[in-house]
Amino acid sequence: MNKCLLYLSLFLFLSVGFAACDEVEEVGEYDNWEPRNTAFIDSIHALAADRLLPLNAAQEEADKFEPGEMFGLETTASTTAGKQYVYCKKIVKNTAGAVPVYTNTVETHYYGTLITGDTFGGTFEGYAATDRGVLDPETKAPTAFDSPTAYSVSGAYWGTGWVSALQYMHVGERWMLYIPYQSGYGESGSNNVLGYSALTFDLQLEGID
Repeated sequence: MNKCLLYLSLFLFLSVGFAACDEVEEVGEYDNWEPRNTAFIDSIHALAADRLLPLNAAQEEADKFEPGEMFGLETTASTTAGKQYVYCKKIVKNTAGAVPVYTNTVETHYYGTLITGDTFGGTFEGYAATDRGVLDPETKAPTAFDSPTAYSVSGAYWGTGWVSALQYMHVGERWMLYIPYQSGYGESGSNNVLGYSALTFDLQLEGID
């Protein structure tokens, strides 16, 4: 009887121990969120490092990039960490289209995701933060059943990164935007988006009102 109790006690001890280890090793989807988002943006920055355009760069400078090339546009975000950029990659290029200014109202399709690939909003199902390389514009694209959204460029609530990039897009173009949290929702976040979140958008400019 004593041996049975001893074996039972040993079994229970090991079971609890293994369960405790499993709990310690389990990682939540949003654990270490700030450093993970910073690392994500750092990896994007490395792809655009020799193609960073200064604030108020000429339109021609942004027009020269081809689909698949990562480049950066300096934003007006205030930070002690130095210059801030929104990182951009064209999916569709169309330099014949008009370009909006700060006071315009625009119509766009967009698909917003976090670094995990989880979406937080959009008008169609586009490419996510986890999609890399040259992206096929036909594989994921707005359909006739998707409706674009209209808003003023100056009133866009996705942050300074979005506003900066939009003023270099031509109507008919489609870009991927990678926005650091400093040029997005900041440290506090917004609605279902946590603070310190890098924002990724598949953005298509449909028209200017």
